[in-house]
Amino acid sequence: MTMNIYVGNLPYSATEEELRTAFAAFGDVSSVNLITDKFSGQSKGFAFVEMADNASADAAIKALNETSMGGRNIKVNQAKPRGERSSGGSRW
Repeated sequence: MTMNIYVGNLPYSATEEELRTAFAAFGDVSSVNLITDKFSGQSKGFAFVEMADNASADAAIKALNETSMGGRNIKVNQAKPRGERSSGGSRW
């Protein structure tokens, strides 16, 4: 079963290839989706990495969370399905 991983606080210079390389050290990477601004093409500082199995994904999350990439400590955790994320807005 694949696991989708959220990677945040990325330096704006990070590339999909860099992320693929970092995560591939822990197992098969199914896909890398670096989120960019649709108008400027500039990275928004986060990405999603899909790994082929949960054990590899868990190992990558434990090893890479809070590590430095491009001078920033990245945040790595299991991505939540869209419906589970808090909106961060008012409850009314």
